[in-house]
Amino acid sequence: MSVFLGIDLGSTTSKAIIVSEKGSILGRGITNTRSDYNVAADIARMDAEFNARFSMLRNRVIQESGTAESWNDLFVALENRFHYLQFERRCDSLSAAMKEQLTHSRNGEELRTALDDILLRVRDLTRAKFFEGRVSSSSEFFRDLFSAAYMKELDGLDRAIFDTLTGVYDRSINPVENQVVEFDFKTLTEEAISLLPNTLANSGAKIAKHLPEVIAESLKPEDYVGTGYGRQLLPFEKQHIKSEILCHALGAHCYFPMTRTVLDIGGQDTKAIQVDEHGLVTSFQMNDRCAAGCGRYLGYIADEMSISVGELGPMAMAAERETNICSTCTVFAGAELREHLNLGEKKENVLAGLHLAIVQRAFALLARSGGARNEFTFTGGVARNKAVVKYVSNMTRTNYGDLTINIHPDSIFMGALGAAMFCLRRR
Repeated sequence: MSVFLGIDLGSTTSKAIIVSEKGSILGRGITNTRSDYNVAADIARMDAEFNARFSMLRNRVIQESGTAESWNDLFVALENRFHYLQFERRCDSLSAAMKEQLTHSRNGEELRTALDDILLRVRDLTRAKFFEGRVSSSSEFFRDLFSAAYMKELDGLDRAIFDTLTGVYDRSINPVENQVVEFDFKTLTEEAISLLPNTLANSGAKIAKHLPEVIAESLKPEDYVGTGYGRQLLPFEKQHIKSEILCHALGAHCYFPMTRTVLDIGGQDTKAIQVDEHGLVTSFQMNDRCAAGCGRYLGYIADEMSISVGELGPMAMAAERETNICSTCTVFAGAELREHLNLGEKKENVLAGLHLAIVQRAFALLARSGGARNEFTFTGGVARNKAVVKYVSNMTRTNYGDLTINIHPDSIFMGALGAAMFCLRRR
């Protein structure tokens, strides 16, 4: 089986897509972007390979045993346990690094005992989240999961212990996170099957039976292309690098062939792209000099409010009205946020105003690129934010009429998909 790999190295997340020689998607992988883009690319690729093998495993079981519906919940539970085991392995490495930090501490033994108790509770909390299906594999990564549980456990401790253990984590996470941990798919899947409820033991055995043939399938790519914010930092030859503008356009075209305009709001930049009937770029405008209007902007606001990025959209959707946000600078917008809250404005209204400001900036860019026409496709990680989607839809109708607006669950993978499809086009 010939497969092709596309990697999109963004400023906040790195994505990988594996496609077949017919262009069908076999696997998707995503990780938060680290300081080392080689590591990010390797982890995203490995994640895509695991996802592809789970898809193959599921297809074989369904062909042998019955309808897809009867296996959906089981495979969700199995993959959740598989990802928890990955978390556990990384947690082992981080725990060892943190304990090493305490070796020469004056109260080292006491602190190590406290740390052991905290790490045990972190694992228990995170295990419960995975097993109950409360973890999003596309937006919650190891650092996020560990940090949320760890800081929760530190809350309320003596200030000196809190400061020491916070510092230990801060000094340990980056080196550990920038290591590629090699996981064996067969071993982890067998362990994940053993963690399924006893009532699913027979189903687990049917899955395990197909593991050898799935493992035997080679997923070594015949060709690969890298794109995105960090593409120039990869040790790829020139023919394996493509502009993110070209890749996002082609990725959107693959899902929606009638697309003629693409708006991509990523972590670091916003792109407004005009596309022809072949998915090729005819013109574009790009804002990459300021984080305002991008995913980093939302991340900054979430930090200011001490909430997760995933909570911003739902809170903004609950607003009664949009607070007028004047600033177009991320830092100044943070100051304006605090000013409005201090004056008694509801945080939902302020967030609605901030989301509207993001979309207004994006549509100014869109207008300079030629506006929206035919089918309009909205891509990028920010396309998962319901409040942004609401304002994009409203402004499209207001400015360009009743256009078809395309938003796909794979919006964050469009660049990686386009990169993979460029491989097919040059065969």
